[in-house]
Amino acid sequence: MKYAFERNIVSEILQGLNSRKKLLRIMTGPRQVGKTTAAGQVADRWPGEVMNASADSPLPPGPEWIHAQWGRAARMAEKKQRVGDVLLILDEIQKVAGWSEAVKFLWDEECRQPVGLQVLLLGSSSLLLEKGFSESLAGRFFLYRCPHWQYPEMKEAFGWDLQKWIFFGGYPGAVELVDRHELWSRYITDSLIETVLAKDILQLNTVGKPALLRHLFLLACGTPAQILSYTKMLGQLHDAGNTTTLAHYVKLLESAFLVSGLELFKRGKLKKRGSSPKLIVWNNALINAVVGDPFEKSIDDFSWWGRLVENAVGALLLNQLSGLPYSLYYWRRRNLEVDFVLETPRSTWAIEVKSGKTQSPGGLAKFCEIYPEAKPLQIGPGGLSLEEFFSATPIADW
Repeated sequence: MKYAFERNIVSEILQGLNSRKKLLRIMTGPRQVGKTTAAGQVADRWPGEVMNASADSPLPPGPEWIHAQWGRAARMAEKKQRVGDVLLILDEIQKVAGWSEAVKFLWDEECRQPVGLQVLLLGSSSLLLEKGFSESLAGRFFLYRCPHWQYPEMKEAFGWDLQKWIFFGGYPGAVELVDRHELWSRYITDSLIETVLAKDILQLNTVGKPALLRHLFLLACGTPAQILSYTKMLGQLHDAGNTTTLAHYVKLLESAFLVSGLELFKRGKLKKRGSSPKLIVWNNALINAVVGDPFEKSIDDFSWWGRLVENAVGALLLNQLSGLPYSLYYWRRRNLEVDFVLETPRSTWAIEVKSGKTQSPGGLAKFCEIYPEAKPLQIGPGGLSLEEFFSATPIADW
């Protein structure tokens, strides 16, 4: 199968598979961003035999499923029907109970007595994958992160302009439906949101109050890039639990690449974790499918469009900085606010987004007065343009 557009991750994985260091290759990222497509493109360019299998079934398989697929690939490798190693691709690997222990056992056997296998694993739950990494696979794998499609990719692949990407987000499978808003919203809601909530969170994690988790996600979509205390959230949610439960559910939503709660930046003092997070939705398509307002109405709503732009900035930072030794916060003191504070091992960036929302004047100046080592960055009129910022891939370009 051939595809018209190829993401950079494809060449990165192929380069890794062809390197002298033999490691498991693991690709993680949200659903519907093209992990399976990218794996198919890797398979198309792989010189040897390829075997594909997916664990994404209504009843999650056990570790014997991995042993069976691995055995089939090993027998294929022993026949040496084509030049090169056999590439085994296992999709939605986190669905398999005890997957990391099974993979560790089989991979160690392959490294001791090689039959000519290379292995690419795909998964859409960062929490479950990271648990497997830490428990069993230390030193045996290389991780590739496949994020939501960013503006340059959607522009190149589909000819989108910036406003269209800010509203419809980065899901290539939904592109053909954007001219029919109701159908597009139903696709995002049914094929993405409900699938992720049901399969990647509720099916694979212990969730005592499923309705509360759903309501929390809907609340985040209705209040993008806003700071809400957990106490205030409890007042707006049905079937409310307690603040500890809500904080845990935000982490579950983050593990499925849906919503993150940014903490307040405070250096030199013990941080009070989780009291008033700033909710960032990882893809604006999720917001607009839930809220339901069409593209034209959203652009004309000065305040709402500003929220979408600010959320898109936060989402881009979360997508691109995932896995790096960077931390993303917000800052607020009385009526002064800085939209995002990006802390790296060597520097601190204070980021203000000017896009139409009501601004708290002087927030950036006050922050830099308190933290003189901080580097200010203004995005929007008077600073780095939105086009320049969202076109910077990787984000280190700016």
